[in-house]
Amino acid sequence: MTNQSDNSFGVSKDVLSERRQELMQLLKKLAPETVSDGNINLPALSSFFGITSSENSRFGLSWPGRESSIRAIGQVSSATLLPVKAKSVQFESAENLIIEGDNLEVLKALQKSYFGKVQLVFIDPPYNTGKDFIYPDNFSEPISAYLDITGQTDSSGRLRSTNAESSGRYHSKWLSMMYPRLFLARNLLKETGAIFMTIDDSESANLRGLCDIIFGEENFVANAIWQKKYTRANDAKWFSDNHDHVLIYAKDKDRFVVNGLPRNEEQLKAYSNPDNHPKGPWKATPLHAKSGSNTDTFVFQNGIAWAPPKGTYRRFSDETMRELDAMNEIWFGSDGTQIPSRKSFLSEVKGGVTPTTIWTYQEAGHNHQANDDLKKLGLGGLFDNPKPVQLLKLILTLATSSDKEDLILDFFAGSGTTGEACIRLNREDGGNRKFILVQLPEPVGDDTPAKNDGFTSIADITRERIRRVIGEIKKRDEAELNFGAQGSSETGFRAFSLSHSNFRRWRGEPDQLESELDLHVQNVDPSATPEDIVYELLLKAGFPLTTKIKAEKMAGKTVYSVEDGSLLICLDKEITPALIDALADADPLQVICLDEGFKGNDQLKANAVQTFKARAASRETEIVFRTV
Repeated sequence: MTNQSDNSFGVSKDVLSERRQELMQLLKKLAPETVSDGNINLPALSSFFGITSSENSRFGLSWPGRESSIRAIGQVSSATLLPVKAKSVQFESAENLIIEGDNLEVLKALQKSYFGKVQLVFIDPPYNTGKDFIYPDNFSEPISAYLDITGQTDSSGRLRSTNAESSGRYHSKWLSMMYPRLFLARNLLKETGAIFMTIDDSESANLRGLCDIIFGEENFVANAIWQKKYTRANDAKWFSDNHDHVLIYAKDKDRFVVNGLPRNEEQLKAYSNPDNHPKGPWKATPLHAKSGSNTDTFVFQNGIAWAPPKGTYRRFSDETMRELDAMNEIWFGSDGTQIPSRKSFLSEVKGGVTPTTIWTYQEAGHNHQANDDLKKLGLGGLFDNPKPVQLLKLILTLATSSDKEDLILDFFAGSGTTGEACIRLNREDGGNRKFILVQLPEPVGDDTPAKNDGFTSIADITRERIRRVIGEIKKRDEAELNFGAQGSSETGFRAFSLSHSNFRRWRGEPDQLESELDLHVQNVDPSATPEDIVYELLLKAGFPLTTKIKAEKMAGKTVYSVEDGSLLICLDKEITPALIDALADADPLQVICLDEGFKGNDQLKANAVQTFKARAASRETEIVFRTV
């Protein structure tokens, strides 16, 4: 049982740092010579594994800027996510999230609360066309760069990250942008989860090399080819470009299950039941196979002798053949004299059709259909190159289940196709999938249809699309009096936006020491609302952003009860002994108070620690007490 007060709780301690420490301790235990003064001794580690200096240059993807992008993963974030109820739909009950912000910073913010909880990551990253892309590449101060680029600070110095070929880093900057985001996304995947990524030929090879590093080439599942266009471009210089790639990697390939696809009418026509077999519809399948060793003749109960055709082999042993014959599972034709075959019953075959790596536009949709999807919602012409809902529904069908509350993450959300597909598939199969969409508030161009319709950023379009889908379904349910329809994800979404932490960070500049110390007497941003602070603490304590929060009174003070009291947060600036007793009586697992509330009274804080420690001991539980 532990009981602690942690004054640094307001400063993020990311999951990556914790994992590094665990690995460091493991190395110290198993191979102590590989750790020196708290750091990895690389020469000793190489020697331990028998790697000579000439072997250190190994096969793999490398590019200028790789080391900086790797360091970006471990860069502690000073960002948080602020709730934006005005842009949400049914905030209090919603279980879906739409987050506005740079996805690198958002992924860092989600690490503790969503580590290992996502079943499917889908991304449609910006294709490398040699044009500018707006994602910040200032790894030293990423949140400041983000706020500056997106116009949330002053108007000076807003620069996009150029990816022009003249920079000499046409592919490198794209890879540096993708690497840390994919690494952090992998952390969020469940062991049974997978990532699906659409990409064109310009970066498909590099993206696969990148994923071989991050996910391991042994976890490569497939490279599906999606027919995005059904018409031929006769004005193409070489070939008509009609496809994109869908790269698929699993967190653990041995644990990832690809669901079968529903059989279409043509496939179901192959099954019938002409002899009224009690197992239902079946189709005739051969008793022979292309490989094997048994070519013996078998005699059935009706006296018909059968041997596999020349060059083939028997599929089943004598024992299995006798069982099939006895169960009336061999078909001899309508007149009983034809070449025998096995009855393969629809009720016994694999639950669905095995997907192929060629996805035609008929089954996965196409670009024109994607634009039509937006037109139906009154958003036609507002977004370039959206993905069709049909494509995303196919991916969701393959990677998620209707009988589980699977979580889907899309951190290049764009127009929000993933959210719409999730909602509509839930309606079709009664599923309860949830989604997290992350979209940079990239400004829409001047004098564009989006600008003329009142949208200022792509994130605005993302939210509006999901809002209209929810409204359309609600209107249809009301018209059909279908109030108890299956699929609950369309009840709404919670909107959040990326911003600076609500807690001041002590940077410790020597010439500003006195002013820094003064600031940390009151280390909470005075402009922060209690709700802003609560949600930041929620993330830092490892709770999802959809967790239930209830404000209640204890000893005359407002206390926020999280997850039915497992976490209690008090932001009152005057902590009293009565409040401490009330918090302890509530029997929480964690308690967080403002350090400012103790007004420098170290004795009162020590008493609080002892109170929680004693109460936890009497109940044989654990209470973690922190101040921020």
